[in-house]
Amino acid sequence: MHRPKRWQFKSALLIAIKSGGDVTKTVIGAVADVMSAGLKSSGKVGSSLLDALYEVAGTAVRGASELGCSLGAVAKGFLLGMMRGTEETGEKAMELIGHAAGSFIRHAAVAGADLGDAAKGLVEGAIAGAAELGIDATRAASAAGQGALDAAYDLGATAAEKVRSGLTGTIAGVKLVLKEPFRTHRN
Repeated sequence: MHRPKRWQFKSALLIAIKSGGDVTKTVIGAVADVMSAGLKSSGKVGSSLLDALYEVAGTAVRGASELGCSLGAVAKGFLLGMMRGTEETGEKAMELIGHAAGSFIRHAAVAGADLGDAAKGLVEGAIAGAAELGIDATRAASAAGQGALDAAYDLGATAAEKVRSGLTGTIAGVKLVLKEPFRTHRN
């Protein structure tokens, strides 16, 4: 599977910042291109796709952190770009959205970033992607929120609280449906 080069993301983000361009749109394009090209060239799915999503998330978070970009904007662009690039619908789309959101939150936590802002951006990206792909926005938003929340609980109570606070209320007109993580996450 085609792997993103950190300098490619960083260069694209730097150009967007310097030109006054839209960071979210830049990330959408970069992630969609990487995911689409990787899927077309390799035809791989399953664990290799999940591994690629994890790497792309890490590259996006590191690029945003190094350049001081809004992590919420980058998170939104990442998730929307992933959805455009994979063009999945149905249950597979929901699984990928949840996995992508969890991957992004894990990398954001390592970078010491604002997890609430990242979680909200991921949900906004899922909502925008759902509108483009004709899938249910509430399900997509909830899949992103749940993926982010589950990953945060795996990281600890503090991370979970930050993500939960970012996911309160209505986001982009959608009310999330989240389930409490399993009891093991609370210990």
